[in-house]
Amino acid sequence: MKTILKLERAEARAMVAAAIAKAEELGVPESVCVVDEGGYPIALERMDGARITGPQIAWNKAWTAAGHKRSTHLFTKPPHGPALPGNEAYGIQLSFEGRFAAFVGGFPVVVDGQVIGGVGLSGGNGEQDIACGLAALAALQSIVSSAGHTVVVEADIKK
Repeated sequence: MKTILKLERAEARAMVAAAIAKAEELGVPESVCVVDEGGYPIALERMDGARITGPQIAWNKAWTAAGHKRSTHLFTKPPHGPALPGNEAYGIQLSFEGRFAAFVGGFPVVVDGQVIGGVGLSGGNGEQDIACGLAALAALQSIVSSAGHTVVVEADIKK
């Protein structure tokens, strides 16, 4: 038997709040989505002034990261990104009715070595989306560290 960790609403909301605080600091209107291990939203928020397409894109990124257990930008990171032309997953972004996000802004939520969800961001450039995603993961680490859990807080996550 295996003990399964699950993200809860309070944790997801804290992650969204941290990402939005970072976005405000950077001066970029973001949409942020935190999903469970199945890719379903727990918390989703669009900042004032953010694009109306942002929530769906953020969800797609979080869904992809949780489901494929890696940061979404790793799919197209040269030279061996699997979704690059000539590599084994070229065209994967056309999968799942185009829902598969193979670009920057999605991160798996890895706690104690288990992927328990994902966080996706849309609205900034790649660097800004990464900064906001790292803020979300760091917020979760802050919450769960007192219980002895460890969260992977880095941009390039591949489980």
